[in-house]
Amino acid sequence: MTTKKRTMVTKDMANKKLFTVREFDAPREKVWEYWTKSSLLDLWWAPKPWKAMTKSMDFREGGLWFYCMAGPEGEQHCARLDYLTIDPGNSFTAQDSFCDEAGNKNADFSDVHWANRFYTTPTGTRVEVEMTFKDEADIAKILEMGFEGGFTMAHGNLDELLAK
Repeated sequence: MTTKKRTMVTKDMANKKLFTVREFDAPREKVWEYWTKSSLLDLWWAPKPWKAMTKSMDFREGGLWFYCMAGPEGEQHCARLDYLTIDPGNSFTAQDSFCDEAGNKNADFSDVHWANRFYTTPTGTRVEVEMTFKDEADIAKILEMGFEGGFTMAHGNLDELLAK
């Protein structure tokens, strides 16, 4: 039986970090797959009614995930996640960047360093994400863009998929 989980977001402005924690009612191996395979990421990463569409993905150290989020009015916002380190089944780090449709980084936004960690719990898996920003203004910008609500909604999408 799936229980309603909450995405917890903590802001550490002094250290230019955002932390998210979310528990999922599924084994760590399954949750890991949903975070690291493009065909599965596309099913949950975007908050509804948006859809994630992978352009390319090479999940390895030095590889990248290039994707766009498509909105209900036909708008698109693209991003890339450049993978830095991968400890299979346990963690990965990456640089997250907004980009154009060709994958060129958008100079109006600084890269964000993501550290994603996966832990087995008595009921499933806890995912902890530590995001490190260049400065406090970048944190404020991403929060104004709706990161907290969007990431929470995406986690809800993942809950639905894992329950099947």
